[in-house]
Amino acid sequence: MSEINASAEKKSNGVFIVIILALLVGLAVMAYLWSNKNRQLNDCMNETTLLKSDMEGMNQMMAGYVGNMSNDLKTDFKNMLKTYDALIEKDKSKADSLNVQKEKIQSLIDQINKNKNMSASQLFQLRKENETLRGIMKSYVIQIDSLNTLNLKLTSDLDQTTTTLNTTKEERDMFKLDAEEKGAQVKKGSKLQAFGFGSVGLKMKLNNTTEVTKNARSVVQIKSSFTISENPITPSGKKIVYMQVINPDGKTMQTKSSNTVQTDLGNIAYSDKKEIDYQNERIDLAIYYDLKGEEALKGNYKVKIYCEGNLIGTDSFTLK
Repeated sequence: MSEINASAEKKSNGVFIVIILALLVGLAVMAYLWSNKNRQLNDCMNETTLLKSDMEGMNQMMAGYVGNMSNDLKTDFKNMLKTYDALIEKDKSKADSLNVQKEKIQSLIDQINKNKNMSASQLFQLRKENETLRGIMKSYVIQIDSLNTLNLKLTSDLDQTTTTLNTTKEERDMFKLDAEEKGAQVKKGSKLQAFGFGSVGLKMKLNNTTEVTKNARSVVQIKSSFTISENPITPSGKKIVYMQVINPDGKTMQTKSSNTVQTDLGNIAYSDKKEIDYQNERIDLAIYYDLKGEEALKGNYKVKIYCEGNLIGTDSFTLK
């Protein structure tokens, strides 16, 4: 009989050893996955820093192109003035009309001279006006100089510079978009997570202590306990954790209508909150909502936990 018991005990010990080994393997896999995730997040942060540096370099490069574009515009406008002078010499009967166009061109040259630090958008607008005025000038050339005897100084440098500027702007925008995408990945990775929920209703005992109950009529408090996970890339320090309890009617339970908080889902009402000192390590906590005479309804309750504007975990429980 003792031999049978000993054999059974050995089998039981063997099962326990297998279970322990399986748990250890599981923990090792989880540790590897966690380490790999942290490495990816660090890579994202490094890429974001490099992309921001590249964007600054692109902006500096654009400054030179904008300056060249301003000079080319002024040169092109001056060449148009010379062309109009030549057209007036050939046909003085159109001098009034041609002088009106000259005044417009001179006004744009004065605008460039007065504003030494024009933005790219301002220069693009001037370029459009330049194209319009050049088209008007060409129509006069066709009318007055049909034999094409004038030496028209229409430069192609302006178009080349504009093309280069547009290409550089597109490259800068691509860097910016990539940096924003990497930044979003880092932000997502730094979000806290809540798990291991235990949300219940509590009733008051005769000795002024509470215990768990599923009887809706007896509930005086609602408690939600949970764990906030460790996260090495989240900024440490004081943080406020908000609990939102939604009753079976779909209404948020709260003692003050002013209890609201801004989240990524908009401005939401909360039931209660708790401040924690988060140091990038796992932390256990519980938040209580006191009904203060409010009658609890029968049915399913939803619990949502928010921190730093993000929904970090959900739970539910039922009262009968």
